[in-house]
Amino acid sequence: MRVLVVVPTYQEVENIEELLRRVRLAVPSADVLVVDDDSPDGTADVALTVGSELGRVDVLRRECKGGLGSAYRAGFCRGLEQGYDAVVQMDADLSHDPAAIPSLLGALADADLAVGSRYVAGGSIPHWPVRRRALSRYGNRYATAVLGLGIRDATSGFRAYKADTLRTVDVANTNATGYGFQVELVYRAALRGCKLVEVPIVFTDRVRGTSKMSSRIIAEAMWSVTVWGLKERVPRATSRRAAASRT
Repeated sequence: MRVLVVVPTYQEVENIEELLRRVRLAVPSADVLVVDDDSPDGTADVALTVGSELGRVDVLRRECKGGLGSAYRAGFCRGLEQGYDAVVQMDADLSHDPAAIPSLLGALADADLAVGSRYVAGGSIPHWPVRRRALSRYGNRYATAVLGLGIRDATSGFRAYKADTLRTVDVANTNATGYGFQVELVYRAALRGCKLVEVPIVFTDRVRGTSKMSSRIIAEAMWSVTVWGLKERVPRATSRRAAASRT
């Protein structure tokens, strides 16, 4: 199975070398694509230098900061164009342990999409403050309830997809640009009958660099969930009323 690991980056110069080396150790046969949004700190240059040593590491340089979803979309489309069988997505800040990649890929033997989950047995988020933990759990419960996803960690950014799944969800024509992209892909997969499984992961906070997460980004993602939920429910309610009026 040909595997591509897609890693979006923006100002991750302090983490990218360690990440690439750990990915290579975890999945020696996988290729890696770093999608860099014109990081002013030289992240792309370091990735190219380390990649030339490790081999099978490519860097897609983008001219501006276009958002997480946009970066993943570009990386996934590149993977489909180049004929990979599976695509892994993960953060560059070392919050996702590359050692878990084989477990995610192994889960694809019986699933279309494997989600690295913090909220199933064996998963955890050590050292998170109570407020952040509650916010994350609430956001996931809200997304699952509104969209009927059937998984506990819809916002997780550590996943493995079969290439056919990305084609099925028409990833090139997704809309979300920020963190809502994670939910959008799960939602599209669920609507199209794809089989989703959750694999427990331990999510750790970054120790170097600055987080890109903000209250605004979270609010935008939850607003998108609300809009998708309404678009799904309003036509159903209209159809039920129309059917009732005919009886």
